[in-house]
Amino acid sequence: MSTLRNKVQLIGNLGTQPEIITLESGKILAKFTMATNENYKNSNNEKITETQWHNIVAWGNTAQIIEQYVNKGEEIVVEGKLTSRSYDDKDGNKRYVTEVVANEILMLGKKG
Repeated sequence: MSTLRNKVQLIGNLGTQPEIITLESGKILAKFTMATNENYKNSNNEKITETQWHNIVAWGNTAQIIEQYVNKGEEIVVEGKLTSRSYDDKDGNKRYVTEVVANEILMLGKKG
């Protein structure tokens, strides 16, 4: 059990064009949303597709690869860890965000 850790693997399609941010420190950040689909049949034997949306962030070399090669709609594999954080919005309300911090990606191809 000592080898268990925080690890996430997703296969899905980019819902947005990656946003690339270069920080003052020179670090590069890529942010995008990713959709994963689960298919099943309901009690009437109708096919149902449920879509889950995930917030993905990547840093450094992974962000550079995303900037150069990954576009909205494409299917990719993301491996990383699940993180949660909070911040105060402009109105002083506390907001909570859960993201996948990607440390590795694999491009599978274009949608359709």
